[in-house]
Amino acid sequence: MSKIVSKNPTARYNYTIDDTIEAGIVLSGTEIKSIRNGKANLKDSYAAFKNGELYIYNLHISHYEFGNIYNKDPLRDRKLLINKREINKLIRLN
Repeated sequence: MSKIVSKNPTARYNYTIDDTIEAGIVLSGTEIKSIRNGKANLKDSYAAFKNGELYIYNLHISHYEFGNIYNKDPLRDRKLLINKREINKLIRLN
């Protein structure tokens, strides 16, 4: 079961999107709860390679209100989960 939890309609308006990929993302428990509450913001976020892996930068996930000490930095770098074949395809495009 796959559910889209956040979109960036401004990106589709400002840019021509030729191809898309579906990726998972490494999150902590409080970040998952914040996303379920609709507290994710993709504005100004982008993906880039770091050490052969794909990361997303500037993705803002607000603090979970009941998270206390378990909340992470809202703008931390997060690893994207895609298979090696997709990574190689993206590297060839660069």
